[in-house]
Amino acid sequence: MAKNLSPIPLIKFFELNTDNKARGHSFKLVKHCCNYEVHRYFFSERVVNPWNMLDQDTVSEKSWNGFKSKLESERKRKMDLFLD
Repeated sequence: MAKNLSPIPLIKFFELNTDNKARGHSFKLVKHCCNYEVHRYFFSERVVNPWNMLDQDTVSEKSWNGFKSKLESERKRKMDLFLD
């Protein structure tokens, strides 16, 4: 979605963090406050923390296969990343 490789636009589910002071990579997502317990389990809320934990090299990868291989190496390095 971030690289427009998906027919679904990124802004349909997520909001990019436009704060220049944010640490990490340039595609940080905003984590919204959930008033209801059920909202915490929506896809758009579950993936924000693991996505924001990725490094710049992984999220700025140009190709889909390159992204997948870097994500797999991140999984092995951080063990619990994207395993839910």
